[in-house]
Amino acid sequence: MIARLAIANRGEIARRIIRTATSMGIETVAMYSDTDAGSPHVRDSDLAVRLTGRGASETYLNVDAVVDAALRSRADALHPGYGFLSENAELARAAIAAGLTWVGPTPDVIAAMGDKLAAKSAMAAAGVPTLPTWTADDPAVEFPVLVKAAAGGGGKGMRVVRTRPELPGAIEAAAREANGAFGDPTVFLERLVARARHIEVQILADSHGNFVHLFERECSLQRRHQKIVEECPSSALDDELRRAMGDAALRGARAVGYLGAGTVEFVLEDDGRFWFLEVNTRIQVEHPVTEAVTGVDLVREQLLVAAGEPLSVRQEDLSIRGHAIEARLYAEDPANDFLPCTGVVADFSVPARPALRWESGVEQGSVVGIDFDPMLAKVISHAPSRLEAARSLALGLSRARLRGVVTNRDFLVAALRSTAFLRGDTTTDFVDTAGVPRLRDATEEEVAVAAAAAALAARHARRSTAGVLRNVPGGWRNSVMPPERASYRHRGTNVEVCYSFGRDGSATFVVNALTLQLSGVDVSAAEPGLEVTVSVGGDGERRLHVLEAPPKVWVQSAGGDIELDIVERFSVAGSQNPEGSLVSPMPGRVVRVSVAAGDVVEAGTELVVIEAMKMEHKLTAATSGRVGEVLVSAGDQVAAGQLLVVVEDALRDGPDAPEGQAKPEGQAEAEGTR
Repeated sequence: MIARLAIANRGEIARRIIRTATSMGIETVAMYSDTDAGSPHVRDSDLAVRLTGRGASETYLNVDAVVDAALRSRADALHPGYGFLSENAELARAAIAAGLTWVGPTPDVIAAMGDKLAAKSAMAAAGVPTLPTWTADDPAVEFPVLVKAAAGGGGKGMRVVRTRPELPGAIEAAAREANGAFGDPTVFLERLVARARHIEVQILADSHGNFVHLFERECSLQRRHQKIVEECPSSALDDELRRAMGDAALRGARAVGYLGAGTVEFVLEDDGRFWFLEVNTRIQVEHPVTEAVTGVDLVREQLLVAAGEPLSVRQEDLSIRGHAIEARLYAEDPANDFLPCTGVVADFSVPARPALRWESGVEQGSVVGIDFDPMLAKVISHAPSRLEAARSLALGLSRARLRGVVTNRDFLVAALRSTAFLRGDTTTDFVDTAGVPRLRDATEEEVAVAAAAAALAARHARRSTAGVLRNVPGGWRNSVMPPERASYRHRGTNVEVCYSFGRDGSATFVVNALTLQLSGVDVSAAEPGLEVTVSVGGDGERRLHVLEAPPKVWVQSAGGDIELDIVERFSVAGSQNPEGSLVSPMPGRVVRVSVAAGDVVEAGTELVVIEAMKMEHKLTAATSGRVGEVLVSAGDQVAAGQLLVVVEDALRDGPDAPEGQAKPEGQAEAEGTR
């Protein structure tokens, strides 16, 4: 039996493992980097052991450090979670050699399945259908193709190539990215399946010869080859196809001698043909979807198998009950090609209703940096029907308060409510073709009411800290005074607020050109922040939550959250980037500078390549011109908004043309998430 379990991971998956282990009477040991010292998973555990260092390479990706931490804590077992070293045969061997019980498949299986080419060969030998594969110099290559890393997955080291001239550059970038993420630059080419569905089958196997599959998860909603919405059952599968894919997954698992929990991933074409992609020798981010519809705790099964016990379920006992959908909340900007974002979480409050499963690794005050995964949480709904599951998940996401860092929340809500999603049209090109807005389009009245609420909250905060006349009602005047004013900006547009109060407590707000008559005004504490209650034009009571954290203020109503920039009354002059400047759209490390001062560039020319969260982003010129200054070098760490390159004498349509901006291309994936 396992008495004390060390967890070689962080964030929400560490908390998830702790929850099940604790319910089984197992003590837990959290590992943490210096960056994570105050993280929730450290607090949730019975013991915590420090991994010296900050970044992933020094801590969660350091085999010796992880095994040493487990031994220092006197743990008798090690669970790798997902991401980081979860599919690393070296860690499994080192843990077993140190006398620890390894929670996962055998090292040999991990190594074999970690090599995508070896995995394809093993599956083909077992009769599992596989896609054609080529090497870079094979003249028989059929375009379009995917360049894929042989040693990893999850979007790292992956490029879509549509013509042969694009191939050398794509292979070079993918190999460099794969080497940085997995320590192996080997890549291969595979046929690209257009308008495919990504279907994966959850499997379990024990040391007593028992194998079961727990049906499918559809994971087709992706950006940059990384999943953002997963569900079970898939709308594309009938009973016959479901059975065929489950049988194929088990056939492959038996052929390689699988042990524990794993996932066999397939790509499904419109005509019903399916092809093997890879085996993930770990638990998946989206495993709660399977747990919801089957009632099986997959982490519990992992721990039972590791302890030498048989599975607690048989194939004939398993069935799909209802429908489950998971959405991944990321710190990223959908409007900026879903690039990762950083910041401090100012508010992380989830609604009590609808009743959803929230699994998060952050809380109010958490710092979201560049070192690790930008996933903030995953949210799971389970309902009798797909429609109900989608609607409840969208409603719960819209009601949550997620402030301080840019997230993909509004995009997720729009996607879940879109016609394409609700009719089950969820192929892998959904993000590009479904027309889902990247940002919530608030109406003029919504912005006006939000600005009014922000002004009321700010006014209340000033009165509550006043040194004199604190108890005098807000808005009281002993003479005729000009209206009060406040200024904000919403997505670059000025929002000017002018307001005055009547003797009955009602207020008149003029926001830009819109006049609002407010009555029943009330402001009360709602930690964190304030709750503002108003009636707008006698049109019923509205409750808005306001959180001010200069230079931002967030206002949430029934329609969702609106973020406003506070415009100070007396602004301080600041520096501006020169015309034609290229700024970094994200924090990261400069991998390559492709131009020098004096070079003539065209729009679309590569200027700088930045690595953020183990993925490369190519930044290109937005306009034509001559490079005036290059302000960074390879290896430099840069912040979001930092000036990188100045392009002078740009060819523009007129004197008022906008400042040039970095245009990122390529893939992006957070370390530790797939």
